[in-house]
This record gives sequence, structure tokens and C-alpha cells, in this order.
Amino acid sequence: MVSVIGQVHQPGLVTVADGARVADAITAAGGALPDADLSTVNLARLVVDGEQIAVGIPGSSLPGDADPPSQGGPVNLNTATQAELEELPGIGPVLAQRMVEYREDNAGFTAIEQLREVSGIGPAVYEDIVDLVTL
Repeated sequence: MVSVIGQVHQPGLVTVADGARVADAITAAGGALPDADLSTVNLARLVVDGEQIAVGIPGSSLPGDADPPSQGGPVNLNTATQAELEELPGIGPVLAQRMVEYREDNAGFTAIEQLREVSGIGPAVYEDIVDLVTL
């Protein structure tokens, strides 16, 4: 189950099959509205139970020409922007902000395992992202 918000016909919670992609979740939410900008959404990314997918919401896209982590390799925990962190499976705006705050409060991450110290990152989310991040 994922939450699809923004410029879709039926925003809210949708149920998708294991192995579903962002495109499947958007379809389950009735599809994107005609004016929705889908260029900032990685439609091919696998969804993670409990995540939120924002479609066409200002500030939910990656800044500049940055590639989403799923296309550009591992995300550096010490240099990634909040928007880049949000592209990780199961990481929304709140968890991404907590990761940035942890990094600022502790002079950066010195070990990937420190993600477990970030409030809200439980074992399941940790396992989903551990292989997608670097220092």
C-alpha cells in the first residue's frame, strides 16, 4: 500500500502488487491529470510499502539536473540534498529532513549503520536503502 498525492485523478492510498512500479501506483490512483509534469517522477522505480509518491507537487522534484539515485548510482549520505534522499525507497520528506538534520548535528555520517540512529528509520527501511547509499 502506498500513498499517491498531487496531480492524479484519485489521490490517496492505493494497493499495488509486490514488485509494482511508480507508474502502477499512479495508474491505481486513476492516472495523472492532463497537466501533470511526470518528468520529475521516476515511473520505473519499484515502490515500497508505506511510501508516498508525489506527482506534480512543487518542491517534490530533484533540483537542477540531478539524476535520481535509482539512475545515478549510490546516494552519498553526506552530500545528498533532501530531494535526492527522498528518492530512496521508503524515504519521504520527513525522514529525508531527519537524515539531513542528523548529518548536520553529527558532522556527517561516518558509517552507513548510523542510519539506524535516525528517528523513523526502522529495520525494514534500513534494509531497503543500505545498498543504495554510500559515504
